[in-house]
Amino acid sequence: MPGLNFLRQVKVPVTPLACGHVALDLDLFALDNSGTRKEGVGYTYRGFDGYGVMPAYLGEEGWCLTTELKPGSENSQNGFGFVLNRVLPAARGLTALPILMRLDSAHDALENRPDRGRAQDEGIDFIIKWNPRQKTSPDWVTLAQGLDSVHWETPREGKRVATFSMAVSRRWRGRTYTHRRVMRVVERTIDHKGQILVLPDIEVEGWWTSLAFPDEQIIALYRGHATCEQFHSEFKTDMDLERLPSGKFDTNTLVMAAGTFV
Repeated sequence: MPGLNFLRQVKVPVTPLACGHVALDLDLFALDNSGTRKEGVGYTYRGFDGYGVMPAYLGEEGWCLTTELKPGSENSQNGFGFVLNRVLPAARGLTALPILMRLDSAHDALENRPDRGRAQDEGIDFIIKWNPRQKTSPDWVTLAQGLDSVHWETPREGKRVATFSMAVSRRWRGRTYTHRRVMRVVERTIDHKGQILVLPDIEVEGWWTSLAFPDEQIIALYRGHATCEQFHSEFKTDMDLERLPSGKFDTNTLVMAAGTFV
């Protein structure tokens, strides 16, 4: 990370969220390089041939700590642990405040959730969007109805929303890990046009977190992750890096790295 020393030397401001944590957002985006035979170009999650880029943005200012260029067809989780091992110390070098790492559901993997010891030692918390990896089941409504701690809302007739937390345990590499998952279950029996549905429409979302804040605050904090789209667009439009210039993957990696600190 060649620009990290520069950010330290000029003592850039790193503005925290209202909760006191500094946001650290990692979010893959795609660069359209269709119609080329450049090294590493492949079919991306966006439905075109190109590259994947994994940036890391720190603070409300969105200081970019890295731009990892990836072959277009490569899964975003591949090599992600290596990125985290470099990005987290770099972020810590720019702020002494607690860090809140926010990831989307593509990175819903146990190895991406710092354990309690690391979170306490390094001041790193997380909110990661849950990836259910299965179809939504009506059983979620039954589960919510049986909980004492659930918060129900009825925004309109025929629509009700349940918000609650649950502790989920999983064994990995010989250890048992337990993490909190905030859940939001939406049941619609009447659509927005007033039509009664034959079968209820069930929508389920979840967020893994190490924070002890109320459920609604966790959801609100994750919404800020959407700011990444604004930062992504600066690479594509302001710096005109949508179509990278070289046929060599390593050269394009250097171009993206240079663009990080323009």
